[in-house]
Amino acid sequence: MNAGVIIKGNVKFLVFVTSLLLIVFCAAVPGKAQQKKRVIQLSGVVLEEDSVSGIPVPGVHIYVPKAGRGTTTNGMGFFSMPVLEGDELVISAVGYDRQYFTVPMNSPEYQTIIITLVQDTTFLQEVTIVPFPTEEVFKQAVLAMNMPMDNSGIDKRNFNEELLALMVKTTPMDGYQNQRYYLDQWANSANSRFQPVTNPFLNVFNWAKFFSSLKQNKKKK
Repeated sequence: MNAGVIIKGNVKFLVFVTSLLLIVFCAAVPGKAQQKKRVIQLSGVVLEEDSVSGIPVPGVHIYVPKAGRGTTTNGMGFFSMPVLEGDELVISAVGYDRQYFTVPMNSPEYQTIIITLVQDTTFLQEVTIVPFPTEEVFKQAVLAMNMPMDNSGIDKRNFNEELLALMVKTTPMDGYQNQRYYLDQWANSANSRFQPVTNPFLNVFNWAKFFSSLKQNKKKK
């Protein structure tokens, strides 16, 4: 019984070791195949296709999607990046059609290419802008506003003094008024920089005016 148990244990151990070796071998084969690919320094220039003098295109993305690496062209349209044999490159830029390039096998260690991009032109349909299609539609739009008008054509309620005063107080300043306010504040601060700052609460004449105004208010009551 002990010998049978030992044999069964050895068989299980051999099966486990064999399975482990197979897993390691299968994982090592793709790694060796990947190591066989040579590293190539790929350089190039990206130009516009329709340019006679060869205008470079800056900011073009050149990347390998499967590997997750890439680069962009500089101001002269030049780029340089390490790649592997058989890598598929995607060349894309805003306003241009996407281009593709596959690194050929048995390429030299340093390879230089020239890529031309075609502008992506989109034609839009013609649009005609008119205020109103017909006179009747214009009249209906005016009548829909339902504005109370008098015989002179002007609503006098819009000239109410209280309403105008409220509008002046509550209407915020526009850009020009904000600019003028800031410039006035800056000019005042520059003029009063070297002058003494006075406190109106310490001015005796102000207090005298305040008490006299109180007396006048009491007499009116």
